[in-house]
Amino acid sequence: MLSAEAWYWQTNVTCESSVDMELVLHYSLIPSFAIILVLSFFERRVSRSQIDGKLHRLNGHFGIVIPLDFVGTFSNRWSFGFAFGATANKVMFLFSEGYQPLRVPKWAQAIVLLIGATEVGLSYFPFFACLSTEFQITGSVLGFFYTFTWFVITITNIVQCPHGQVMGDYEKIIFYWPSLFCLFFLLGRFALMFVKALRVHLKMDVSNQENHFLEVHQAQHVKRLVRKPPERKAQKSWFQRKVYEWDPCFQFPGRMIGTSALALICLYIFIVIEFYIYKEVSEELKILDQRFEELLDSSNGSEVLVSAVLQLKEFINVTQGVWIFTTFAASLTCVSYVFHILACYRKHMKRLWAGKKHFLPLRSHEPASSQSVAAIARYSGWQIAYILWGYLIIHVVQFLFGVMIMYSFVLPIQHGQGLEMAKGLGIGILTVGIATGLMIVQIKIAARFFLQPKILPDDKQKPLALNNRKAFHNFNYFLFFYNVLLGLGACLFRLLCSVVLGTWLIARIDRTIMQKGYEAADMGFNTWVGMIFMDHYHTNPTLLSFCHILLAEKKLHKSTKYYSFNNRSGKHFDWSI
Repeated sequence: MLSAEAWYWQTNVTCESSVDMELVLHYSLIPSFAIILVLSFFERRVSRSQIDGKLHRLNGHFGIVIPLDFVGTFSNRWSFGFAFGATANKVMFLFSEGYQPLRVPKWAQAIVLLIGATEVGLSYFPFFACLSTEFQITGSVLGFFYTFTWFVITITNIVQCPHGQVMGDYEKIIFYWPSLFCLFFLLGRFALMFVKALRVHLKMDVSNQENHFLEVHQAQHVKRLVRKPPERKAQKSWFQRKVYEWDPCFQFPGRMIGTSALALICLYIFIVIEFYIYKEVSEELKILDQRFEELLDSSNGSEVLVSAVLQLKEFINVTQGVWIFTTFAASLTCVSYVFHILACYRKHMKRLWAGKKHFLPLRSHEPASSQSVAAIARYSGWQIAYILWGYLIIHVVQFLFGVMIMYSFVLPIQHGQGLEMAKGLGIGILTVGIATGLMIVQIKIAARFFLQPKILPDDKQKPLALNNRKAFHNFNYFLFFYNVLLGLGACLFRLLCSVVLGTWLIARIDRTIMQKGYEAADMGFNTWVGMIFMDHYHTNPTLLSFCHILLAEKKLHKSTKYYSFNNRSGKHFDWSI
């Protein structure tokens, strides 16, 4: 990866900004701690401790503030997504391992990176905590001013010096506009929260912020399950059949929306950085080309040198064109993966809700509880890292295949060698066709001569019972030597398919790229499995509806005069009216 100096957007010699973003990050911990302390004061602790008896003014205050419920948050999902987007620049900085607040030996860098990640998390903690708090007037005011401070500081840093050393003109604008847009959205969101909360406080409106562990879409999902399915299903459009079908009874949790938004913004920053690196490399190649031309002029037109210079120019032009084309191809691939992973999440969750686990490897049917809990913490970060690394690997492999195609097919046609290329291609296709045809012939001969007739006329295939055994043994003997050579080609084809599919799916954390029986070695896929099982157990609509009915019945019976409930022994559970 790039060095810290290459990642830190410093100004060039022509302009100097008075804002040090790294210093701002350090000092932002002071208001962040203050906001956490204020929100913690309003939070009530469920269980009282001994200090409450000594300090009566505490009265259960100073509870734990949570930034985001990573398991079952379905409200403010897009707000949390934009809050994640506001952290994109710092996440990319951490991804490059460029932010190290302390200078330590190499062996302790992992600990320093953990400290740096914790500092970044604390700095952006108020964004999430102010969106999550139940005390919306306080949370909206604190969140608005904290977001506004970050917005003003970022704008000031850009305006004072929009250019940079690494990428030149308008560097900071290119990198910071997604985060600025997210901050601007959060400002509007906090302002709207304040207006709604104030109207409720003044009794001008009715609060709809009551916490129900059973969401409306989950109840609608259960109602759809118990209804009789329609006799005639509505005809689906091409988009619904081929691309995506919206389900009103399913909502993605805030964790998935936030992860997707952050992954897209980080991917944009990563692609921009890669593009500028490509421009620098192209400039160096052009300088090398000019030096070769100067050498050619001084050598009085040597044929060997002329041929080498022409081949170098051709190579530079080919690599530049292929790299640009594969940049778009790899970008579209990874962007489509972000949305496809969301679709797979919905598909997998619905299968688990229906009790179907056949789409998972056998060892993953019952993941360890600790693995599922840890998977929730790992998933978002790992998904973003997989997308970024996957883009780079996919791009490099597509580039290599593109160069190979150019030198194998396109350039021979341009150089007037299309006929020779067509002959070679035809011979290759014919060889592969003959080999494939011989494999098909073996299957047809085995079905025609070496299997006994069908037991029943309606059977789809013949039984696995040998016929004409002596001829079958001779058939095996004489084809044994040829199948050794045929197996060599099949082995190489298997290797090629594994490389192509493994590279193509490297960014997909929802699908393992390991062979059957080795899925446990795929840590990314294990994280996906643990995450969906965690969501399955905690957000299953049927289970939540059952618990909701039990609680509703319990409240109903509590309100009656002759209610009794005793469950100390675990055997007696009595509701009586």
